[in-house]
Amino acid sequence: MQALLDVILPVFVVIGAGYVAVWRNLFSTQGVDGLMKFTQNFAIPCLLFSAISQLDLGQSFDWRLLVSFYSGATAGFLTGLLGARFIFKRDWEEAVAIGFVGLFSNSLMLGLPITERAYGADALTANYAIISIHSPFCYGLGITAMEIARARKNGTSAGRLLPTVLRAMFRNALVIGITLGFIVNLTALPLPGPIEGAVELMRRAALPAALFALGGVLVQYRPEGDAKVIAMMVAVSLVLHPTITWTLSHWNNLPTAAMRSAVLTSAMAPGVNSYVFANMYGVGRRVAASSVLIATALSVLTIWLWLGALP
Repeated sequence: MQALLDVILPVFVVIGAGYVAVWRNLFSTQGVDGLMKFTQNFAIPCLLFSAISQLDLGQSFDWRLLVSFYSGATAGFLTGLLGARFIFKRDWEEAVAIGFVGLFSNSLMLGLPITERAYGADALTANYAIISIHSPFCYGLGITAMEIARARKNGTSAGRLLPTVLRAMFRNALVIGITLGFIVNLTALPLPGPIEGAVELMRRAALPAALFALGGVLVQYRPEGDAKVIAMMVAVSLVLHPTITWTLSHWNNLPTAAMRSAVLTSAMAPGVNSYVFANMYGVGRRVAASSVLIATALSVLTIWLWLGALP
């Protein structure tokens, strides 16, 4: 119970404050959309740039960590994709968008603050290793699958697939911040003092602003229709993904600190990017939006359970 009070509730209180502020018209939907754009396009990329530029890459990128987490994420994607297609009879494009819900856990807005509150700032090294390839991996897989589905439907040449995927990925501000962080890290390029100070100011604003914005954005989602598909994706996100990650972490003898980060990150609700992806292609938006909303609410309980299960 103490973990619930000390670790989880403060994070969700900030999310709830954003939700109530927009719901009661104390903060406009346009304002929260702007705040979300600020965090996604500027503050969080600065956070990722700063963290990755300082990572000890040799120690952080443990293959066991990445295999444990991303095997679970890929299983979530395939379960959602194939379940939507063969159980619920959705077309391939919508099935890909639904599968993406099970792939893209909220590693940034929920995973980072909850891990930090549970285990301290020093515990975030493994989180940053996961996050450093999270957007490239998830968008790479999702966009590739979607473009294959669209090419199959429209008879488009397969030769256009790779340029389309790369163009979509490297327009993403998170990927740009991650890439620049790796460049600075690998080249040991020193940053001028004013630039380093500015990045530090931006990174401090990232998580609290992102949590408040997430709450405000969730007001715009309405859980309606597609109840069985949504229930499947909530279960995939909150149960299947962390269960696979937990199991593989033990099989691979992952160190305790890395296992905590992997399991907690995998136990997060689907990220807002699940809806962004569905909206980008105009399919599966209701399932994605409702899954984000319902899973975020239920994750207050499930994260508590996973915290209790971790060493």
